[in-house]
Amino acid sequence: MFKLSPLRIIVIVLTVGAAACAPLGMTATPNPNLVNTLVAQTLAVIQTQSAQPGIPPGATFTPAPPTASPTITFTPTPEFTATPSVPLISVSVATNCRVGPGKAYDRVGALLVGETTEVYGRDALGNYWYVANPDVDGGFCWLWGEYATLVGNVQALPVFTPPPTPTPAPDFAVEYTGLEACTGTGWWVEFKLQNSGGITFRSISMSVQDTDAKITLSLSDNNFTNRNGCSDIDAKKALALGEKLIVSSPVFNYDPSGHKFRATLTLCSEDGVNGMCVTRNIEFKP
Repeated sequence: MFKLSPLRIIVIVLTVGAAACAPLGMTATPNPNLVNTLVAQTLAVIQTQSAQPGIPPGATFTPAPPTASPTITFTPTPEFTATPSVPLISVSVATNCRVGPGKAYDRVGALLVGETTEVYGRDALGNYWYVANPDVDGGFCWLWGEYATLVGNVQALPVFTPPPTPTPAPDFAVEYTGLEACTGTGWWVEFKLQNSGGITFRSISMSVQDTDAKITLSLSDNNFTNRNGCSDIDAKKALALGEKLIVSSPVFNYDPSGHKFRATLTLCSEDGVNGMCVTRNIEFKP
């Protein structure tokens, strides 16, 4: 198909327009000057409309280089350490494990440095932990938390009620320390007592037998009496836990030096040699 350029279309339109302006009955003769003027004005308008804003006609346009896309920086995904489902416990100092939370309970095991064991509960104060006994398969015990480090969710641990505190056992040690005398009074032997049990003693019973002379002297007292020479007497009302003191036997009216002796001493928690009592025997020769 034949196509007309835009310039040819403009010329035709202007020519027809000029002819249309002629009087009726007259043949219009196009004015070359007018046509050229209109063509030039039309071209100017076309160039003005198609020009880039701010760029003068005839100027060379150089497109700006494309803007570089920003570089995407990837942040590494943090690694998380899994928390044990069952809390674990370790110690910095070897720690005894007992049947209850405290020294009053029997020792049944120990957690050593470098070992770990599972934790199943705690006491109400959070000072002791109920754990799998490191030394007994299938056993459990209470571990002091002073030197402990725990990992896992300890907040979810149940609070366990400890077993009743065991009744403290009475116990003491006795040692013969010597023979003393006072002119005009007589002779007596002395013993050193040490309370090694879990109660306080408040009364004493003593039987001292000279097996050579077949003589026995006895006493019962709510005091623990020590004769210091001829006049000074020191009496104690009680023998407390861990305490040591000297007690004197009844007085012999003869010198028993070199004789064989057997003594029986009983200490009790109540006055009158009542309550919880324990007895010890000792043999010696002054």
